[in-house]
Order: sequence, then structure tokens, then C-alpha cells
Amino acid sequence: MSDMYNNFQKYFEIVEANTNELLEIVYRIRYQVFCVEHDFLDASLYPDKLEKDNYDNHSSHVLLRFRSSGDFIGAVRLILFDPLQPEKLFPVELYTQLDPTLCNIKALPRQHIAEISRSVVVKQFDRRRGERRESRADVTDESSAERNRRASDRRSTPHLSLMLMAAVMRMSIKHNIRYWISAKDPALNRLLGYNGLSFNPIGPPVNYHGMRRPYYANVDDVLTRMYKEHHDAWEVVTDCGKYSPAHIN
Repeated sequence: MSDMYNNFQKYFEIVEANTNELLEIVYRIRYQVFCVEHDFLDASLYPDKLEKDNYDNHSSHVLLRFRSSGDFIGAVRLILFDPLQPEKLFPVELYTQLDPTLCNIKALPRQHIAEISRSVVVKQFDRRRGERRESRADVTDESSAERNRRASDRRSTPHLSLMLMAAVMRMSIKHNIRYWISAKDPALNRLLGYNGLSFNPIGPPVNYHGMRRPYYANVDDVLTRMYKEHHDAWEVVTDCGKYSPAHIN
């Protein structure tokens, strides 16, 4: 197993938000990021400080927890097909401009499509992590070897966005999802691409909770590419194959 996978397991935990208490944490994190930190949404519309919408009831929600503190530092949801409203469109279909020549979503089996949505990380976590690093540098009795080991750990620890994709993967296997769609920042797509997780653009950028572009990915294609070309990231995303179609192991 790679250092990237070992550090992911050492420092972080994926928690399915399958109780009312955990769901409230998800909604509070989303409020903090979307309404307070980035002002994408009007905070006055959420007096209870819980950011929710009409897709949450047919979504799978996952949290990312930092093990040493127990803090929940990020969340992501997977919007699933709603069997009670089979004609209901995904947000990508409503709020972006899709090019059917690049991907005709309507031709795909909708029960196997999921939209990756509300992928968020709290700003404070990155700041606290930076403060921890600075304080470590000031410790005079820490050996050079120990400082080098810590620096190596940081370099081999996966980016938080990759860890959230590991959460997405768990839910995708659980719900038999074969196709991912998403409206995301093109810079995030490029960042994920460094680990073989880039999606295909299927429309122009639009202003939707910031500048976003619609993307599509075939789950099998992504995992096959990662397994061959970015195996350490594949280990993180699939938990060393535990959450992966059997033929990609």
C-alpha cells in the first residue's frame, strides 16, 4: 500500500451521514461554506443556519473527519435518481448549458446516474493545519529526521478533494452508480486530473455558485485509468479495491 493511502487512513475518516444528527452537521458545514465563507447563497434565507434544498431527501451524504481532533472538516453529497419523481432534472440539467453532442444525459439510464454536489471543505481547517505546521517548525528539540518525516507525510497525504471523491466512490458502489455528472470549478477538475480523476466538460462555464462548468464521467473509465496510471490515488478512492467494480482490481 502506498504512503498516500496509509496517511489517508492515519489522519482522516469517511463517515456516512445516515442519522439526523450527522445530517445536521452536513447542513451546518454547507451553510458555513456557501453562506458565510463564500457568500454564494443569501444567509438570511437560512435562519437556522442549515443549508438544505429539495434534492437532499434523495441524496447520499458523507462527511470527512479529521481523526486527531474529531472535527468534521468537509462534506459531499451524491444526488440520486428520485423514483417518486422520475422526470425530475438534476441541477446540472437545470442550471448549466449542456451540449448534447458532448454527452446526451437523457440517453443514459437515469437510475445509474448521480450528480456530485455540495463538495465542501471548511476554511478553518486549512488555517489550523497551517498554524500547526508553523508551530512545529518552532520546536527546537525536534530532530531533523523527525521534521523531514513530517514533511514527507504532508507531501504524501492526499488532497482533501481526493478524499471527498473517496466518499463519493463508497456511495456510488452502494447505489450502483455508473455515471457521474457535476457542475464544478474548472480549476478543481484540473486538480483532480493530477490523480487521474478529471471529468469530461460537456458545456461552457456558467455563473452558478461561482464559476462552474458541467462535467461528465463514466465511473468504470475513470477507475480503469486511475488503476493503471495513478495507483496510489486509486487506493485512496477505492479503499484498495474495496469500493470498486470487481473487474477493476
